[in-house]
Amino acid sequence: MSDSGNGDFEFERRFFVREVPREALAEPDPVLIVQSYYLADHGYALRLRAQSSTARLELDGSEDVLEVLDEFADQFDFCALTAKGPMIEGTRYEAEREIDVSVGVEMIRRGGARIVKNRYSLWLGGDGWVIDVFGGANRPLVIAECERGGPVTDLTIPAFCVSEVTGDRRFANDALSGAPFSGWAAAYAAELASQGPRFLHGLGINRFER
Repeated sequence: MSDSGNGDFEFERRFFVREVPREALAEPDPVLIVQSYYLADHGYALRLRAQSSTARLELDGSEDVLEVLDEFADQFDFCALTAKGPMIEGTRYEAEREIDVSVGVEMIRRGGARIVKNRYSLWLGGDGWVIDVFGGANRPLVIAECERGGPVTDLTIPAFCVSEVTGDRRFANDALSGAPFSGWAAAYAAELASQGPRFLHGLGINRFER
């Protein structure tokens, strides 16, 4: 959620990444995140997120989210309930409220469509980036995200970013909870090979690191 005076809106750009970049691996250990979606329809979503800054889990695709919740139940240190609107050119409504961790974890355990991921955070130039490494049925998906307090314009795009997926609904976390990446990864690879990478051109000048 943005704290820049823009109210409950977030500003971000998201990119498909083939593997975890070395810049992320050089940072401190990632945050383990489990999310459950009670609504996910045409960009509208109601999400519960629990996360742990101390739990360490190397994701290999075999993860069962409920088993992860049980294993690390006493290590989750943050939980929030968030209402989201559709993404429009890198801007999305997002109203978040922190809730009691034990209540949130129990609600995730009891329902919704769930995903699990590790999140790395790093600074590149003057921008903060997160690298999400998905587990379970969404492995081997890796997404890089740059978020600012206002529209993400004139962005320097790191070399590890293969193609922009900011406006691609398939890559939204709420969409991935119902249609995991592993089920269409081969089709996306073929699409990328035939059509090439895509990047937004309505948000200033894109600069590409090589």
